[in-house]
Amino acid sequence: MENEMLDNMIRLNDEDGNEILFEFLDLIVYDNQEYVVLLPAGDDGGDEVVILRLEEVDDETEAYNSVEDEDILNAVFEIFKEKFKDEFNFIDE
Repeated sequence: MENEMLDNMIRLNDEDGNEILFEFLDLIVYDNQEYVVLLPAGDDGGDEVVILRLEEVDDETEAYNSVEDEDILNAVFEIFKEKFKDEFNFIDE
């Protein structure tokens, strides 16, 4: 996904070229990889976050890639929940 950052908002283009606006919540380092935790802006689908792996393409470009490994997603989300337990009301399903 390509990106454009606006304060704490980030605009990403998906693989089909659709533009999606997210609120940047956190950057988490897990197992020597960087992951961003994002919340879709204006999303009526609830408060589910999106976790993407941040990869440096070159000195000026970053790529945000989906994470297929459920164990990594869960581990990153657990770190996020612990860091923000006093700021968000997390509901375990």
